[in-house]
Amino acid sequence: MIHRRRFLELGLGSAAAALLAGCNSNGPRWAQPVLDLAERENEGVERFLFRHRSMDTVGRNVKSAGAAFPAYFIANTVPMWDPAKMGPWRLEIGGLVAAPRTLTLEDLSRMPSVTQRVNHYCVEGWTAVASWTGVRLRDLAALVRPAPEARYVDFQSFDDGYHESWDLPSAMHKQTLIAYGMDGQWLGPAHGGPARVYSPVKLGYKNTKYLTKIVFLPQRNGGYWSDQGYEWYGGI
Repeated sequence: MIHRRRFLELGLGSAAAALLAGCNSNGPRWAQPVLDLAERENEGVERFLFRHRSMDTVGRNVKSAGAAFPAYFIANTVPMWDPAKMGPWRLEIGGLVAAPRTLTLEDLSRMPSVTQRVNHYCVEGWTAVASWTGVRLRDLAALVRPAPEARYVDFQSFDDGYHESWDLPSAMHKQTLIAYGMDGQWLGPAHGGPARVYSPVKLGYKNTKYLTKIVFLPQRNGGYWSDQGYEWYGGI
């Protein structure tokens, strides 16, 4: 049986890959219409295959990555929230919602939490396993009550303005967390602390680290890597 991700790689995405050979991630200008079409078709397939009830699982014999779990960020040094300079960390939730909220880390930790041991899928092809603890995004959405026209969610960070937007169904998936813990410890700076988005339904670059703001939107608004030619949907 072909793994879903492999199926997508063997499909229309392969045509785009051929066009990108020897070019940057955006490809040559003459190929852009074809690349845009390939991405739209890929997204259509991914949305068709996406299932709200499908859950990522890890075999009992699969070891967690532990200290070997890769750390990545776009700033020149590891982003660190400095309360002395920036005040207490807070998470703003707003946009097309009825009741915007601002939550502290303590507020998040008091909410019903979930711990899940799941896979992390990188666009470069590697996979790593870790346990994440946090609050389901769907529970945070229930607090702020998104408007019916809210179809996308943008996740923004203090890592040099890094952000990525998601489709609402993926954001509301049961395994999409605002995580503040990793492998039984508070989430550290190397992996996106004080809090980050984590969900196995999206490739790693879609899981915004160093989170500060969640905005519900009527339209997608791109993202750091999506604006540089990476697939916007980024689903698994």
